Amino acid sequence: MDAADAAAVAAQLRREPRGLRRVAHRCRCGLPDVVETSPRLPDGTPFPTLYYLTCPRAVAAVSRLEGAGRMAEMAGRLAAEPGLAERYAAAHADYLARRDVLAVLPGRGSAGGMPDRVKCLHALVAHELAVPGGNPIGRQALGELPDWGAAGPCVSVDRPASPASSPPPAPRSGSGGGPGEPQPTRVAAIDCGTNSIRLLIADVAGDRLTDVVRRLEIVRLGQGVDRSGRLAPEALERTRTAMRDYAEEIRRYAARRLRFVATSATRDADNRAEFAAEVRSILGVEPEVVSGAEEATLSFTGATQALGEGFQPPYLVLDIGGGSTEFVLGADRVEAARSVDIGCVRLTERHFSTDPPTGESVAKAVADIEAGLERVLEQVPVDRAGTLVGLAGSVTTVAAIALQLSAYDPALLQHARIPVHDVRDVADWLLGMTNEERAALPVVHPGRVDVIAAGALILRTVMDRLGFGEVVVSETDILDGIAWSLA
Repeated sequence: MDAADAAAVAAQLRREPRGLRRVAHRCRCGLPDVVETSPRLPDGTPFPTLYYLTCPRAVAAVSRLEGAGRMAEMAGRLAAEPGLAERYAAAHADYLARRDVLAVLPGRGSAGGMPDRVKCLHALVAHELAVPGGNPIGRQALGELPDWGAAGPCVSVDRPASPASSPPPAPRSGSGGGPGEPQPTRVAAIDCGTNSIRLLIADVAGDRLTDVVRRLEIVRLGQGVDRSGRLAPEALERTRTAMRDYAEEIRRYAARRLRFVATSATRDADNRAEFAAEVRSILGVEPEVVSGAEEATLSFTGATQALGEGFQPPYLVLDIGGGSTEFVLGADRVEAARSVDIGCVRLTERHFSTDPPTGESVAKAVADIEAGLERVLEQVPVDRAGTLVGLAGSVTTVAAIALQLSAYDPALLQHARIPVHDVRDVADWLLGMTNEERAALPVVHPGRVDVIAAGALILRTVMDRLGFGEVVVSETDILDGIAWSLA
């Protein structure tokens, strides 16, 4: 909180603010819209509202929600939905814990009516903005509010430009928006798979997609799903933590559209409704548990939009995931596709019980892969393919090892051609290693250490069985396909 921030808050409130500690959230225009306040004002008066909504446009929009009776509806949901009530109680505990670090108030007080009522949507929305994913009722209300920063700053304050006070970055050079060019749309895409959850924030303009943020977290959501049929509590918690972090990124960079796609592990889980509720609470959107066919289409779009000349169509796009692998054939559109349940996490959990795996377990894994390929051949005429395009972490990691990179470099990997004999060598090498030895390889992500051998085995078996002499590596994949779909 610098002098210009304090002046902006004073102009927003039309009075001298008291007890200001820091800016808890900034509007897309760069000004504060939520501040953190001291639990005791300078004269000692208790002030229980830790996060205070300051932007007059935001305050007015929330007031309209309250006037429309939304608080009563939300209170009714609390009474009718035990899961929501539990998350709301957790939000209250989080609020108190954050405030107690600064000062413990008599009786500890509350804010916004938590944990039993919905008394003040302004406080709940401010909590959600300050702590993304922290308040389910605040998140619901936030999803119903207009973009109050779209018209620019709500008050005029002179301030020097600085990284801390600048609005979210403008679209990068080359992303469109010049005279006569289409204006870019900033979108956010989330791909939640069996092994990882990934975020792409990008500017889409015409036929160009420009990265703003690209993130990956290994959460292993599909841990044990093949055996139990359920998403494990610890896997859900890892994914919940990542989603909260992504929610902050999406808000920080002012993405206007968001699509959350969940794939193999979530399709297979009995408790997928619990996971869907978490996504709605944290990110404010409905997760799309897409079919294998839709997953294949998104992967194909993400990979082939970036292919230039020099690659012979039709393309067979191979997307090796944690729980499933997609095979998609097409030139400028999808002509045939099949998803089969052979993924690096699934095969590792099913067959690789020793470190390193035994020859017998590798043979059983190969038999699973080949059985999956028989199902693929029933629907996809792979003999028509002119180019094999490989996607996702298993392929890119195998390629990085084959190219002997000292560090993972997407620019060097994009559209690299890896011969089948190099793929065989890398797969055999990884299958003979222990997890400790794989972890020492600089291009292997820590979250892939125990599953990369199975991923390499899938790639090797596919290329041998289908007769491909090389694989073209693509760093763009389903995540980019999701972003394109939002355009």
